[in-house]
Amino acid sequence: MATFLYRLGRFAFRRRRAVALVWVALLALVGFGAATASSPGPTQFSIPGVEAQKAFDLLDQRMPANNADGASARVVFKAPEGQKITDPANKAEVTRTISAIEHGSKEVASAANPFEDGAAVSKNGEVAYSTVSYKVSSMELKDASKDSLEHAAEQAQDKGLTVEIGGDALQAEAETGSTEVVGIVVAAVVLVITFGAIVAAGLPLLTALIGVGVGVGSITALAATLHLDSTTSILAMMIGLAVGIDYALFIVSRYRAERAEGKLPEEAAGRATGTAGSAVVFAGLTVIIALCGLAVVNIPMLTKMGVAAAGTVAVAVIVALSLIPALLGFAGDKVLGRKARKAAKAVKDQGPEARARAVAAAHRDADGEHKVNGGTRWARFVLRRPVRVLLLGVIGLGVIAVPATQLELGLPDDGSQPTSTTQRRAYDLLSDGFGPGFNGPLMMVYDGKGVADPQAEAAHVVAEIKKLPDVKVVSAAAFNPAGDTATITVVPGSKPSSHATETLVHSIRDVGKDVKAANDGEVLVTGQTAMNIDVSQKMNDALLPYLVLVVGLAFLLLMLVFRSILVPLKAALGFLLSVVAALGSVVAVYQWGWLGSLFGVEQTGPIMSMMPIFMVGVVFGLAMDYEVFLVTRMREAHVHGESPAQAIETGFRHGARVVSAAAVIMIAVFAGFIGSSEQMVKMIGFSLAIAVAFDAFVVRMTIVPAVLALLGRRAWWLPTWLDRILPNVDVEGEKLHKALGESDSSGSGEGPQDPDAERELTRV
Repeated sequence: MATFLYRLGRFAFRRRRAVALVWVALLALVGFGAATASSPGPTQFSIPGVEAQKAFDLLDQRMPANNADGASARVVFKAPEGQKITDPANKAEVTRTISAIEHGSKEVASAANPFEDGAAVSKNGEVAYSTVSYKVSSMELKDASKDSLEHAAEQAQDKGLTVEIGGDALQAEAETGSTEVVGIVVAAVVLVITFGAIVAAGLPLLTALIGVGVGVGSITALAATLHLDSTTSILAMMIGLAVGIDYALFIVSRYRAERAEGKLPEEAAGRATGTAGSAVVFAGLTVIIALCGLAVVNIPMLTKMGVAAAGTVAVAVIVALSLIPALLGFAGDKVLGRKARKAAKAVKDQGPEARARAVAAAHRDADGEHKVNGGTRWARFVLRRPVRVLLLGVIGLGVIAVPATQLELGLPDDGSQPTSTTQRRAYDLLSDGFGPGFNGPLMMVYDGKGVADPQAEAAHVVAEIKKLPDVKVVSAAAFNPAGDTATITVVPGSKPSSHATETLVHSIRDVGKDVKAANDGEVLVTGQTAMNIDVSQKMNDALLPYLVLVVGLAFLLLMLVFRSILVPLKAALGFLLSVVAALGSVVAVYQWGWLGSLFGVEQTGPIMSMMPIFMVGVVFGLAMDYEVFLVTRMREAHVHGESPAQAIETGFRHGARVVSAAAVIMIAVFAGFIGSSEQMVKMIGFSLAIAVAFDAFVVRMTIVPAVLALLGRRAWWLPTWLDRILPNVDVEGEKLHKALGESDSSGSGEGPQDPDAERELTRV
């Protein structure tokens, strides 16, 4: 691995113009494809294997008119204070508005007049609503149709009515907000501080943006074909940008370290790609495994999100391994620190070898001034008191994780929207006028095919449902023309996300079991509320198998990297601490409302069903990033003869500052998405940012050295029989160092002295 990547790094350095041209051409091609791609059609949210989906599929077969995919809007009218919506003037204005909506766009299929249906007017006479149905989905709805809807509502507002619009007709594309830019700015500042050179700081940002451009551009170009929504590209951008900066950061940092030892630029690029690049490959693989593993949940939308994000991570890895060495060739000495650049400039007329020696001398002088850096001091602090540090870290994360025991899952509805949106205000008006359960009606589907008297049994079902607690309204059964399938609407007395409504769904399904046992009829419960409950249960059921799959595969991968059993085991356990603490933080902020105003939480409620499992996948991959980057340097030192304690110090001396910078960058990038208008993106941005903070600074930088100090040499133990079986992937570059020759390892920078080794290493 290291030898191959060494050759790749030197090749990219020498052929930098061709490599850069290929990436620019690829970016332009993808950009053209994204710009000319057709808009994505409606995205089908399907959950195979759950009762709510089974009911939808049955409706699609037997009553397609009741299962239309067209957009809908619920226009809610409220009379001025002290008046009734049924007053003649108000009634006339509502009727005029409905007529304007119906005739304002050819895409409108129907617009119901609330006064023709008494159920559409509240009992106190103050609120009424109209359901507007469209012929096309919300994704296909033209802006002109949306403008017509909003204009009609504004005209009614001018007449004194309060008018708000719910439903998906005005559904907006997810926006990330200006804080995303703030995240990138923070990343740039951290890079400048870390490297002390503008050019060195700019390389990771440039390559990360190119990688994200290619990845997200590809997603946009394929969105219509693969039915991808805007959330998919935003999450891919979030993850791709973070890992892209980090991967480039590690290779650039290692390149500077090789230059500090006196290596010539091309040789330094090859060695940096061979060593740090190997860590990048395996770190990227863990992220890709975790994201692709989301397919085990068997929710198509989640699978697409995971695979799309994994593709962006793969692009980030390839960019780091090929484009970074090429750009290092263009940058020359400009990526070095100020003193090193000055020293190289002083001898620029004496040839590249003289400049390499001057750079090494400048770094030796700097090291003489700062023999013990912050990473070394921290490592020594942990080594002196490993038990206390370990207990403090574990107990601290355990306390933060306590709220996770109260985790409640659900899917967002208009009630979770900010109060500034018309969707949320419409939700509140309907709740006030018709009861909290009106916003989450349950749809029962009765399948009476083969039943002797479907009408009588459906009536019996309605009578039984009316007896259940928390039932406010039950409609009569509405049969299809064939008379074998009916829909029954149930309005709960409680809001959609409440425990009472969930209990009601289970109670109705129990009634359905009794009906099926007594006769051949089948009762299914569906609708958005029932679908939310089923999705949450499916997520809970899938979490353990997903953890076993992802952690198991990554454990095997890390065993290859570290050639140890205890180090991968420690890495997995540390990850579990991080993710549970992060879940506890999410519950405290988004479910309980602690510090909610600080993070833009306007409405507390259940945590989005897909968030925990998606967070687990992403955080596991990112946690392994820091494990690989930090511990491979320790492993490298141990392989070259250092004691366990010395190896820990060496790893922190070379890696602590870079890992800390990488973590701060990733936290900044993820935190930037907290400003998104999309609730799922906002919540995932927060959870990933806090999880990275816990994992990088508490687990990897604190608990890991404490555990390694306590384990000593046992940390690197591997049974002899297993050592023979496992292939040696040479992440530490041990084979590479041997091929390059011992004299070169000491810093001559001349490359391999064996001609055969030279031919092998430079062959591409």
